[in-house]
Amino acid sequence: MSVAVSTFPLSRLRRVLIVGDFADVISGQAKVAIDSARILADAGIDVTFFAACGPVSRRLEHPRIQTVCLDQRTILDDPNRLRAMVRGIWNGTALAELRRVMAEHDPDSTVLHCHGFAKALSPSIGRALTDRRMRSVFTMHEYFLACPNGGFFDYRRHEICTRRPLGLSCIATDCDVRHRTHKAWRVMRGVFAAGPGRLPRSLRDVVYISETQRRAIQPYLSDRVRLHSIPNPVETGGAPVNWRANRHLLFVGRMSREKGGLQLAEAARRLGMPVRFVGDGPEADAIRAANPDAEITGWVDAEEVQKHLSEARALVFPSLWYEGQPLVPIEAQLRGVPVVCGGWSAAAEEVHDGENGIVYETAGTDSLVAALERLDSLMEFDNSELAGKVSPDAHRENLIALYERMLAAESRQGERSSSNSRSSAA
Repeated sequence: MSVAVSTFPLSRLRRVLIVGDFADVISGQAKVAIDSARILADAGIDVTFFAACGPVSRRLEHPRIQTVCLDQRTILDDPNRLRAMVRGIWNGTALAELRRVMAEHDPDSTVLHCHGFAKALSPSIGRALTDRRMRSVFTMHEYFLACPNGGFFDYRRHEICTRRPLGLSCIATDCDVRHRTHKAWRVMRGVFAAGPGRLPRSLRDVVYISETQRRAIQPYLSDRVRLHSIPNPVETGGAPVNWRANRHLLFVGRMSREKGGLQLAEAARRLGMPVRFVGDGPEADAIRAANPDAEITGWVDAEEVQKHLSEARALVFPSLWYEGQPLVPIEAQLRGVPVVCGGWSAAAEEVHDGENGIVYETAGTDSLVAALERLDSLMEFDNSELAGKVSPDAHRENLIALYERMLAAESRQGERSSSNSRSSAA
């Protein structure tokens, strides 16, 4: 990532307190939080990075980044299951430590930016985000602000869920990816989030990363919330790809039922097309059985993913749920590789059907087969507009502009309060 010199008049903003579950690149959510910290620090802004779980990424080694890591375990990794259950609902230590760190920062020049809580921090931190001691913004990377399982997805029926979160139908439905008792625990966590955690009802500023995400979750946010569209940053990973000269269909990600990999394996077998799966997961054996000729690489690093993209005829993203803003389809498009995906997925927002990819509207192997048969008819496409939209530079500008607006609004509110007090005294 290139180092950028700030060109912004930082009239108020001096520091950003970034809050998240992980201090390392454990997930896409953590990667965005850490990348944002680097982007801001390179722009001359001091950053405090607060996380529940280590280890601490080397990407956070920067003269303008201070890291506070609680060295806690995630809910799934904690061998003390009772402690994990209790802490997952209400992590009092995380709340106390976050408030301590907040107290060390000037609220007139600092913005708190939270990137999630579901893996370790818990809804307890909602108290700190909403008590108005510091201007705070929350980026939605999934749907845990409303949905107990975080996906608006029924993992038993393998379909998008439209039940009202925490309504009677939601509570009565066994939709969890694990088992019914885990769903009951997640409902309890949702009750604590909506109650003492004040989430999402008391959030004032929320960032969404795709229109699909905004449409799904906006009905459950406060009417007073200010919504801000800021896509995640994505860098071009290499040289343009001559996809027409390649043969392999490519899948990148976790091989689980909701990701649709099994449908791709079946579709590729029916069409006699070579297919490569980069990743691993519980459906790997089923994928091998459905398509013995499929190549499965296991998990690889980011550089290897780019190598596989350079050999792809198309990136197939058959995910069955909404997603947030899936990054691999964007990385593919930035390299000139077409994307095939379902129209219900956030991935479809950047796919122009018949130009830079294929969008199909019905989940299922038959629909995917029909979509893949259209690949040869695709046009050449220009990815420069997308590259500008998701560039690290654009992300930095969007973040700083948002933070400045938030601090300016807080300042104007304070000035009005002072003016009203003087008028009353007079």
